Amino acid sequence: MSDRRGELGEFLRSRRAVVTPEDVGLPAGGRRRTPGLRREEVAQLAGVGVTWLTWLEQGRDIRASEQVLTAIARALRLDQDERNHLLELGGFGASAQPAPAPLDGAVLRLLERLGPAPAYVQNARYDVLAHNAAFGRMVTDLDAVPAERRNTMWLAFTDVAWRAAMPDWEAVTARMAAQLRAQGGSEPEAGRRDELVARLSEASPRFRELWKRHDVVEPRVGHKVYISPIVGRLRFDVVSTWLQPRHGLRLVVHVPADAETESRLQALAVEPRSFAV
Repeated sequence: MSDRRGELGEFLRSRRAVVTPEDVGLPAGGRRRTPGLRREEVAQLAGVGVTWLTWLEQGRDIRASEQVLTAIARALRLDQDERNHLLELGGFGASAQPAPAPLDGAVLRLLERLGPAPAYVQNARYDVLAHNAAFGRMVTDLDAVPAERRNTMWLAFTDVAWRAAMPDWEAVTARMAAQLRAQGGSEPEAGRRDELVARLSEASPRFRELWKRHDVVEPRVGHKVYISPIVGRLRFDVVSTWLQPRHGLRLVVHVPADAETESRLQALAVEPRSFAV
């Protein structure tokens, strides 16, 4: 069983478990041994065979058409992010692409000119490829973090200082895991994501719990609050924009959400580093 087919089966089972008969206009039908819809009900709603749907959920070596997967998505009431994820797992997402081009000097200069707003460039698996001084000192001395751990997922789920700096840590990590689940792309990119998932699953019980939920959400403009050990509470609107969309490279900018945050970022730029060792 390939990892992609196995993940597709797990995703279908997880979504089937959260849809009730009432959600799709079916009678409840008495007590159920497991929550959610029965396979027979999903098959009926999607217009596919029960045996075939069972094999698909079991990760068997069968090929589903885009039309069939779309019908299953409708039957399960998937939202747009979940539907895109299902099609990606079924082989109808991004095709293999050449490696992304290196970041050029203009991007690096842009990062610094965005200061004092914290900003960075990351890839589809959340590695921080470059960052400006404001982001590098907002929570910890990011330059002192080994390159293999300079990853926003890794920092959020395993780094004590970053967890302490995120007052809404549980909500943020739930959203981050769902965003990582939505990342697909070419086979090399999927392989790198799977490597990160394995590392996080081993290191973080919180991540293991969230990953089993199979929640999916695309990255969007969000709102974040950090408690900087140097200047205190910072409130941001977080804007993400593509640099190389075919390769998942994006620029992430923390835009100050109020005048107090703006003032504190100005202070952060001149305050001496005072991180605990």
